[in-house]
Amino acid sequence: MSDKKIRVLVAKPGLDGHDRGAKVVARGLRDAGFEVIYLGLRLTPEQIAESAIQEDADVVGLSCLSGAHMSLFPTTVKLIREKGGKDVLVVGGGIIPREDVPKLTAAGMAQLFWPGTPLDEIAKFIRANVGG
Repeated sequence: MSDKKIRVLVAKPGLDGHDRGAKVVARGLRDAGFEVIYLGLRLTPEQIAESAIQEDADVVGLSCLSGAHMSLFPTTVKLIREKGGKDVLVVGGGIIPREDVPKLTAAGMAQLFWPGTPLDEIAKFIRANVGG
């Protein structure tokens, strides 16, 4: 195993202004030994994809509580792939109806997490699924 820390970019796409959960996840992953970059609120999929490439992210974590996940998450994944992030693991969290999971998975989301998911479960998933 390499000494390189897994680099995780956490972002809030769309107009959702609630970021407490994203900040908790970002801090928890940092405390678990990941290198975490928190981009903040109200970002476009384009901004997130560009940052993922510029920051050489291993993982992009998207958070959405506004209900716009069905457009924002797939668009962000598509743009990351188009910009060359073929191996970037993209995960998401927030208020996501379970019936949306198959479509989001088909669109390239590796995993979805709901409020209350233990941080060690998220960290374990990332470690198990980041290539390297």
